[in-house]
Amino acid sequence: MKIVETVEQVRAEVAKARKGGNKIGFVPTMGYLHEGHASLIRRAKEENEFVVVSIFVNPTQFGVGEDFETYPRDLARDSDIAEQAGANVIFHPTVKEMYPSEYKTYIEVEDITAKLCGTSRPGHFRGVTTIVSKLFHMVKADRAYFGQKDAQQVAVIQQMVRDLNMDIEIIPCAIVREADGLAMSSRNTYLSPAERKAALILSQSLFQSEEMIKNGELDARKLRNWIKEKIQCEPLAKIDYVEIVNGVNLEEIEEIKGDVLIALAVKIGKTRLIDNIRLEV
Repeated sequence: MKIVETVEQVRAEVAKARKGGNKIGFVPTMGYLHEGHASLIRRAKEENEFVVVSIFVNPTQFGVGEDFETYPRDLARDSDIAEQAGANVIFHPTVKEMYPSEYKTYIEVEDITAKLCGTSRPGHFRGVTTIVSKLFHMVKADRAYFGQKDAQQVAVIQQMVRDLNMDIEIIPCAIVREADGLAMSSRNTYLSPAERKAALILSQSLFQSEEMIKNGELDARKLRNWIKEKIQCEPLAKIDYVEIVNGVNLEEIEEIKGDVLIALAVKIGKTRLIDNIRLEV
């Protein structure tokens, strides 16, 4: 496995692999890899002969007062995880490589970015779509792999790819959870032992709401209120949002039917966590 830092280098590695008749899989990350990332890399390796993993903490998707400076970084650890999972190349550019001093261009997907996380994180998705678009142009992969934990991000990227006729297949992959149900996240490292225990309220409320749906509760407003009340019973939890929406266009729904996404964002202490379940009713 190679680690490269420039656009020229990653393009050369991909071109060499492409010349050998290999399909290219791509896993974009911000590093501090965990089993969720490793599962994406393994899936990419199963479906492609050559896998590129990007590790770049993207400053343009962090708002004022967010954790860009403190976001966990450990390239040596990430390299071991990526290599064991099957990566061929890690692309680890500097901020200057991705955003030179004269940089002026951004990509923005409208409407669906204004909902859910977009409400409390203005400008976040502009940073996401810009960096992902740049990476797609640099790596020129056949397929890109994204975790469903950030379901809104997946929907936004799929919209961008459709709208801009990008020649790449987006592969959403299931959420990977800890044994007790907590969705894996690089930000879980911020949690104290008490906060880690409190964070289970996210997955517990989602799993129980899924059972309620199976038992016949199809009123989205009632179910949303029930989830909020359950989360509010946890003293360390502060709700950002709880939403029940269409899984494709993220429009709010009244009746639970069709492709349904139950998504939530909750602060546990100072750490903002997201989680969701998606189901067909």
